[in-house]
Amino acid sequence: MSARDWVAVAIAVVVAIAAGGLLVALGALMRTMTALQLTIDELRKETLPLVTDVQGTVRQANADLQRVDGLLERAESISGTVDSASRLAYLAFSNPVVKALAFGAGTSRALKRFRSRDDV
Repeated sequence: MSARDWVAVAIAVVVAIAAGGLLVALGALMRTMTALQLTIDELRKETLPLVTDVQGTVRQANADLQRVDGLLERAESISGTVDSASRLAYLAFSNPVVKALAFGAGTSRALKRFRSRDDV
């Protein structure tokens, strides 16, 4: 055998070892891809019902928020009505009450003066 033959055999052995290494690496890659696919399928099976539950919860929360918003609007309306009524009551009763108190105070002073003149 000549040197060329030895080089050809050496190259053939190196190529065979490289091909074997590539086949081993490809096998490991296929196992990893299979495991990854199984994990993805399991993740889908678990997350799809969770997403559905979350969507239902969000819908319920939106409905509750709309209900609370309506209650707040009613409370603001009632507060405004009570505020207006209290202002009207104050305006309606404050002037006569002030006049009655002033009349009572004036009458009290007049009676005190009248009594003080009777005592003299």
